[in-house]
Amino acid sequence: MTSTQPFNIAIDGPVAAGKGTVSKLLAERLGFLYVDTGAMYRAVALLTLRHQVDPQQEAEVVALLNDVELEVRKPAPEEKDGRLITIILINQSTGEREDISWSIRTEEVSRIVPLVAQHPQVRQILVGWQQQIAAQQQVVMEGRDITYRVLPAANLKIFLTASIEERARRRWEQILAKGEDVELEKVKEDLIKRDELDSNRATDPLKKVPDAWEVDTTNLDIDEVVALIEERVVELSQAS
Repeated sequence: MTSTQPFNIAIDGPVAAGKGTVSKLLAERLGFLYVDTGAMYRAVALLTLRHQVDPQQEAEVVALLNDVELEVRKPAPEEKDGRLITIILINQSTGEREDISWSIRTEEVSRIVPLVAQHPQVRQILVGWQQQIAAQQQVVMEGRDITYRVLPAANLKIFLTASIEERARRRWEQILAKGEDVELEKVKEDLIKRDELDSNRATDPLKKVPDAWEVDTTNLDIDEVVALIEERVVELSQAS
């Protein structure tokens, strides 16, 4: 695809709808950069845990971000360990770089993410970082507010979803694969609570914008979803 402006694909949707895997595979097929914005909020949540900062205190959370940067990139050959994306935490004062790609994937971090993501100033900072990335290269960017807040002029907007039962099963299997023991019903309850927090927060709530293409992945496998979206991208690129 050749264009003076990078071709951007924005994908929103609830937790465990398949956004990460679909976006990663789609980006690989198209030669785009995959950007998991949720991982960036997870990084913020991890910082609050490490520094023992109350995630509900906006000013304190923002202060943590003043001395760090996040590098988002494709996994290097030596990082092919199942991760979808590599997240590097950079301390601006010391220059120290730390790969936090797996440190941010714990259930403890997951529970804190909605608390830090609700803060307008935190979102403003991260949205700025995300827009800089998309302005420089072609991306498949996924999260909760990409289609209307981060990339409102994206070439293709998608709302990826699935039934709560299917999403709970997927998340449960992910947790078990990491060696953590949890009941399926508890995972479902946590997802329902997360949906409520994401949909009802005052700043940038999860929602489907009118011009977004809704893709229900409940009865589709990953390859079918990716192929469906790739076909739409080809159609758009040929029409432009």
